[in-house]
Order: sequence, then C-alpha cells, then structure tokens
Amino acid sequence: MAALICGSMAYDTIMIFPGYFKQHILPEQIHILSVSFLVPEMRRELGGCAGNIAYTLKMLGSEPLIMATVGQDFGPYAEFLDRQQIRRDYIQVQEGFTAQCFITTDLDDNQITAFHPGAMNGSHLNTVSVVREPIDIAIVSPDGKVGMQQHCQQLAAAKIPFIFDPGQGLPMFNGEELKAMLALASYVTVNDYEAEMLCTSTGLSLLEIAAQVQALIVTLGAQGAKIYTAGVCHLIPAVPAAEILDPTGCGDAFRAGLLHGLSRGWDWPHIGRLACLLGSLKVAQRGGQNHHFTERELAEKYQAAFAEPLPDLIFAA
Repeated sequence: MAALICGSMAYDTIMIFPGYFKQHILPEQIHILSVSFLVPEMRRELGGCAGNIAYTLKMLGSEPLIMATVGQDFGPYAEFLDRQQIRRDYIQVQEGFTAQCFITTDLDDNQITAFHPGAMNGSHLNTVSVVREPIDIAIVSPDGKVGMQQHCQQLAAAKIPFIFDPGQGLPMFNGEELKAMLALASYVTVNDYEAEMLCTSTGLSLLEIAAQVQALIVTLGAQGAKIYTAGVCHLIPAVPAAEILDPTGCGDAFRAGLLHGLSRGWDWPHIGRLACLLGSLKVAQRGGQNHHFTERELAEKYQAAFAEPLPDLIFAA
C-alpha cells in the first residue's frame, strides 16, 4: 500500500525564553525594535509536513514515499529516515539548505518564528512522473508554491486520488489558484482556522467546497473533527491526550491516519477515529517524530477511546 507524500522536509530549531516578550517589547518603541533574548534551552527537531506524515504512516504499516527537495545539510535527517526504514527514492538533494524553522517561545507560549524555505522552493523540480511504482493514495501538503500547484496537476493527470492539504501554505495562493487545486483534488483537509481562510479566499462555503470533492475534513483541535462527504457530516470525537506537551505535528499525524484508512478502504467514521487518536498520541510528545506505539498499544487505546475494536489488518504489509 504505497502512499506518495508531496511536501516539505525541515529542521525545526526550538528555543525557550524563560521570560515574557511583553516585558522586552515596548509598544511605543516598536518603530526602532532591537531586542535580544537569552535562550538557555534549545532543541533541534526533525520536521516538515512530509517527514512528519511519513513517520506516523510507517508505524501504521503503510509504505510512505516522500517527494521533497532538500539541501546539502540533509545528512542527519537521511540517516534517521534510514533507521525508520522510510524510503528516500524521491527526495531530491539540491544546493543550499534544507528548509529551516527557528521558533522562540516565551513563558506565555507566545512565539516568534523565522522560516527559511531553502531547497523547498525547488519542489517543482521533482515530478510525479519519476515515481516507478503504483500509488494507491497521495497527499499534497505545504511545500513550495509552484511545486504544490504542479503536483496537484500531475496527480490528477495520472488519475491518482489525492488529499489537498494547503495548511500554512494557504496565504501563498489567491482565490482562483485555490479553486483550481480544489477542482483537481479527491479530498481536502484543513483545520478550522484554515477552513475560514479557504472560504474567504475562494468565496465558497464549506458545503460548496465539500460538494466538489469526495470528502472535506475539518479538524477542530480538542473538539475532534468534522468530515463532510456525500451530503453527510460525520462528527468525529476527540481523544483526550495523556499529556499535552507540544501540538507541533499533530495535524500531520492526523493526516497519516487519513491516508492509511483511505488506502484500506475504510468508512469515514473509522478513518476519522484513527486520525484523531493519532493526533492525541502525538500531542503527548515533543516534536513531530518522537511518538511511538506498538500494534497492541494502538489497539488498546482505540478500544478505550471508542468502545469498539480497531479495524482488522491495520498493520498488514
């Protein structure tokens, strides 16, 4: 069951400022802003939407194929993928840096973020036509703008069903560009804030968007998710997390559940429940690729959360 994951690979550098930005940023002096924060705690995480999705999907027993462009500093990330037995056939190395995100967080959980796209801007140089094997399902997640547009076009032309996941890339596109990609997609997934942005940009309502695709999935954080399909809205309950440590990558874990369920032909309520459970497991760990589960653990947590057994053969090869 091969799933093609078009999206970003990135290094996330996360720094913790043991104070409050508001005590150092004076509103009346914002025009001459010059501040420096001492950050005694720092960690580097492996991230990017494609990497995060592939990590969880591999644990589920599916075969993720990442399509991404990375820089010459990708070595440590490549070694990690190899240890996870995640294939790198369609990850293309270019000159320069892999995408980098630098996040500084204060004690109020306010964040100052700087993002360098690096090699991600060359994502359009990687094409679906190079894939040498059958693909059951695909996803176009946040990446370089031209790459996202072309991958949607290429997947549709190849008649490969795919999820359009614009995510934080939404502001890059105008309404007509978004409508064009919606018209090509089989499924669309956004969070509730992105859903509002999508509707505003396109002038379409959620129901109008849902009518164009096989399913529209809207995640609601701690409230679960809504799945609009065939004129029905399935309400998917959230799964309380054992601990809330870091929301980074929760949406990507959720999307891994969507891909896995779709590739196995599950119905939407079961797909949504698995996806919500995976998001809950991720939020209890820091970073997008540090959570772990076994087949037994996942089955037990699914049974406890939904009072029914996990669908059979979830970990089938």
